Amino acid sequence: MTCQSLIYQLIVLTGKKGWVLASFCSEEAEILYQLQGVNKVIGVKFEACTGISQSRLELLTLLYHADEISQSDLQKKVNIDSAAVTRHLKQLESKGMVSRRRKPEDNRITLVRLTDQGRERIESSKKEKERFMKEMLANVSAEERRLLIDVLARMRNNINNIEA
Repeated sequence: MTCQSLIYQLIVLTGKKGWVLASFCSEEAEILYQLQGVNKVIGVKFEACTGISQSRLELLTLLYHADEISQSDLQKKVNIDSAAVTRHLKQLESKGMVSRRRKPEDNRITLVRLTDQGRERIESSKKEKERFMKEMLANVSAEERRLLIDVLARMRNNINNIEA
């Protein structure tokens, strides 16, 4: 759905043509709408293509580069809330991809490590992830990719600086 079709629907629903045009027809609104659309579909398509969610793959990748790490340190590195990390790790553990144990010196700390099966999953996911990214960025030139990276980084910085 484009901004224009969204505007039409809002005009029909609200009967407020002037407000809708001012609020939803701006270039900024179209950018926000497109970003939200990409955000909605990218996770679903990524998981369908790779067989694993981006969050779980990120956790496995971090563990791939660490021998063993505390669950709280892992949570800080991925910037996902602790309950979500726990859920992800429980599912990964049930699939044999990670193992968790209590730290002997401090039973409050849970240590996490990648299993051999998890290591194999990371290695097999690399090709799937590369294929997904290649298809996602088809018809986007190298120059456009560099520009997109720059623009998104600046937008992320701007968003982080917004006072709530």
